[in-house]
Amino acid sequence: MAQLPGGGAPLLGEPPPLELANTAYAVRGRLQDGLLTVEHLTAWLRDLRPRLAVPVTDADLQDVGEGDLHLARELRDVIRALAAAAVADHDPDPDTVTTLNRHAGLAPRWRELRTAPEPHTTVRSTGRPVTAALAALAEEAVVLFAGPARHEVHACHGPGCVLYFLRDTPRREWCSAGCGNRARAARHYAKKKTAE
Repeated sequence: MAQLPGGGAPLLGEPPPLELANTAYAVRGRLQDGLLTVEHLTAWLRDLRPRLAVPVTDADLQDVGEGDLHLARELRDVIRALAAAAVADHDPDPDTVTTLNRHAGLAPRWRELRTAPEPHTTVRSTGRPVTAALAALAEEAVVLFAGPARHEVHACHGPGCVLYFLRDTPRREWCSAGCGNRARAARHYAKKKTAE
């Protein structure tokens, strides 16, 4: 993530909806908002662009505004609420589900066949590309939390960490190696202190 004053967010290689959820993160146990400004959202979209379902050009990124920031932050909060419900094995709040479905329907999109220079598909949308990209993230969240992968969504066990990840191995407990190292160091320190 680009280093911007007062913001930025980690990108951990998680599915894009969890990457968006993780734009609310902690540094030294203090909650941070990686989407404080339009510039933060623009940088996040630019960094995640290769993994977005809808193509977003540099010109599209120059057009990001306060409305997009509001949509992205609301969608992030909804995904965090759904992740928390999945981790706790609770049914999600119906209002949260309604908000997610509203986001998913903001910009219908479809694939079209292109034949030149060789056959390929391109994604088209009725909405602005940034709105369509956020709607596609919402749709990916629908698929994530409606399918069996929701059982693999976990909260990081690192000290002070508030990030979510999709567990890819049964023993994974942390969002990143850094959190794992901090957790092991904290356990070692606690054992040493108890022994004294």
